Amino acid sequence: MGISGELFKSVGGIEYKNIVSPSVLSADFANLEDEIKKTEAFGAQWCHIDVMDGHFVPNITIGAPVVKSLKEKVNAKLDSHLMIENPIKYIPDFINAGSDIVTFHIETSGDTTLDCIRIIKNAGVLAGISIKPKTPVSEIEKYIPLVDMVLVMTVEPGFSGQKFMEDAAKKVKTVCDIAQNTAHSKLIIQVDGGINNETAKICKEYGANCFVAGNYVYKNSESGGMKSAIESLLG
Repeated sequence: MGISGELFKSVGGIEYKNIVSPSVLSADFANLEDEIKKTEAFGAQWCHIDVMDGHFVPNITIGAPVVKSLKEKVNAKLDSHLMIENPIKYIPDFINAGSDIVTFHIETSGDTTLDCIRIIKNAGVLAGISIKPKTPVSEIEKYIPLVDMVLVMTVEPGFSGQKFMEDAAKKVKTVCDIAQNTAHSKLIIQVDGGINNETAKICKEYGANCFVAGNYVYKNSESGGMKSAIESLLG
């Protein structure tokens, strides 16, 4: 089957100059609703939900029922990042739970990649595709014109608090160039891993416009508080 944009319903572009998507992996799970509402009050537009299965990554986190609960309680766009095996099996669950964005990994989608994109976009949800630090952009190049977002991991997925990998971040420039060459002006380029005010600046220079930050937002007593952390990423 050839790849054609005509296979997919169009989903509206994002107008934000920069998007901040705080990662709930670093939040207080006992007070998750309140934690997310705090980030909303300080300007974060999205909420990044780290979904891990203990197979693709060596950790287990949360699933679709949590997304469904949050949908009823918060206003932020729910940004579900599926770090899981066999994503096509579970994508409908996260769509039905109320995800506004669903991102899956090229390393696990294999021959079902086109179907994953189609299912997400035909549901009226933003479709994201992600690559790990060692995965070249060439693995997703042909899919970039079809998705709404590319997520470039700047740490190995699976745990929060890792050190930012600038070599991985350099792939943002390649993604940006492909988007420009394919006239995909509304592509969201998200970075996730070790993001703070300094590393976000590096990623912005490469062309990133969406920033996932966990510890920097939720555990930032040394950086001046949650408000200043989010504002530094928005600026």
